[in-house]
Amino acid sequence: MELNEKLKTLVFDKSALKQNVFHTTKEVFEMFREETRELIALFKQKSRDEGQDVAFEFTDRGDFEFEVKFGGDILLFLMHTNVFEFSRDHQVMKSTYIREDPQRSYCGVIHIYNFLADSFAYQRDNDLGYMIGRVFVNKEKHYFIEGKRELGMLYTNFGTSLIDSESVQSIVESAIEYTTNFDLLTPPYDEVKVVSVGEMRTNFDKKSIVTAKRLGFRFQADSE
Repeated sequence: MELNEKLKTLVFDKSALKQNVFHTTKEVFEMFREETRELIALFKQKSRDEGQDVAFEFTDRGDFEFEVKFGGDILLFLMHTNVFEFSRDHQVMKSTYIREDPQRSYCGVIHIYNFLADSFAYQRDNDLGYMIGRVFVNKEKHYFIEGKRELGMLYTNFGTSLIDSESVQSIVESAIEYTTNFDLLTPPYDEVKVVSVGEMRTNFDKKSIVTAKRLGFRFQADSE
C-alpha cells in the first residue's frame, strides 16, 4: 500500500499551516497578557497615588485565559485553541490580500467578554456577559477586529494591519473604554414585575434573577 501523494501533501500542508497560525496567535495572546498586566498595574498605582478607591486586579486563568477587574466590571480575554477559516460569503474573502494567498484566511481568534464583577463575586450563575470584540490573527500576524464601537475596525485593513505591542495596548484600552461607557441599565418594569415563589426561594440576588447591562434591550443596537 502506498500513500497517495496528493492526500499526503494536503494533510501535511494543512496541518503545518494550522500549527503556524496557532503558535502565532498564542504569541499574540501573550502580548495581550503582558500589555494588559502592565496597564492594570499603572491604573492600580495611579489609584493609590491619587487616593482613589477603585479596584484594579489582574488574574491569570491558565494558558489561554486571563481576566482584569476594574471598578464594577470584568474583562475576560480568551484564546480559542482551534484555527478557523472565514466562510466564502464573508467580505474579507473578497479582498485582494486573501485572493493573493488563500492561506491568509486561516485565523486564530481571541475573544474579549465583559461581565459584571458582582456576577462572579455573588455567584449569580444566570447573569449574562457580552462578547464585545474578537481579534482574528493569521499566519503573518495580520489582524482585524469584529467588535463594538471603539473596538471595531474595517476588514479592509486586514492586508495592512500588523499586530504589535502598540496595537495590542490600543485594543485593550479601547475595550476598557467601551466597557466603562457601557452602563448597567434598569430593565423595563413590565419584564421584571412578576417573580415566582420558586425564584424567591432560590435567592433573589444570587441565582434566579438575571442581571445584565442591557437586559430587556437589544444589545445589537449599541453598534448602530
